[in-house]
Amino acid sequence: MSDLTVKVAVKDALSEHSVSADFYDALDEEVAELLNDAAERAEATDRKTVQPRDL
Repeated sequence: MSDLTVKVAVKDALSEHSVSADFYDALDEEVAELLNDAAERAEATDRKTVQPRDL
């Protein structure tokens, strides 16, 4: 799987904190699960377009 998050953006968002190297892998897993769930919700309502309400 490719990286789903941009490390620089995460570092900027958490600029007042240190971020461990393995945090990014865990974050990518969470984002992948969120995207899969959103896609399933869209499909459940016969849509191919994933919308904010699917989150």
